Amino acid sequence: MKTVLTIAGSDSSGGAGIQADIKTIMANGCYAMSAITALTAQNTLGVTGIQETTPEMLALQLDAVFTDIRPDAIKIGMVASEKLIRVIADKIKEYQAEHVVVDTVMISTSGHRLIDEDAIGALKECLLPIAEVITPNIPEAEVLAEMTIRDEQDMVRAVEKISKVYGCAVLCKGGHSINDANDVLYSDGKVNWYYGKRIDNPNTHGTGCTLSSAIASNLAKGYKIDEAIRNAKDYISGALADGMDLGHGSGPMNHGFDLKSRFAES
Repeated sequence: MKTVLTIAGSDSSGGAGIQADIKTIMANGCYAMSAITALTAQNTLGVTGIQETTPEMLALQLDAVFTDIRPDAIKIGMVASEKLIRVIADKIKEYQAEHVVVDTVMISTSGHRLIDEDAIGALKECLLPIAEVITPNIPEAEVLAEMTIRDEQDMVRAVEKISKVYGCAVLCKGGHSINDANDVLYSDGKVNWYYGKRIDNPNTHGTGCTLSSAIASNLAKGYKIDEAIRNAKDYISGALADGMDLGHGSGPMNHGFDLKSRFAES
């Protein structure tokens, strides 16, 4: 069985972060491991508390994973502090990790900044140059490309610019106002579009975590970047189309929508 390590924060409501990653990795046929960057108190209505892991404890978690069950791919999610980002980058280099997927969690789709300037600087300096692929939303792509994105052509210009600066493949995710459900990849000098179907489901908590974890799982299994993204897009569309409805806010998806085992029967 191929193995995937997720490095991210915990979501106590189970819809995003480490919990969504582990469900996604398992549903995509890989063995999931984790290094937790923060504990959060959150649910479908919002976040009420955050407690960061210490750099020392994060380093110990990463050492424990790499020295026993080496990951075939790594997904990195939200890391809020510069010190933690530098620990992650150092350990990835130390263990010469492969297939690193960075979900560049910096700015929400509504435009709210999620990490401070020092952390963004460390992300740019340390993590992006060692990633195989990064998955910014449009506001994050605007920060990385230092330009405004208004349409499909701007998305293409942004991913090309980011890729050339950081040396990684870049998948820019479309948003409700610009190219909804359609994502664009720039990799090895080529542009690929992934046209998704708009699914009328308000329960989208954890879609970014899920997509990046699915991509990492497919890379671990040996798929090339283009097919890994296509498989991940198909998976997330299925999870959304299942229509699970939990919680009083923007609820989670059903990561196990395709499980057929008799043990999964209710």
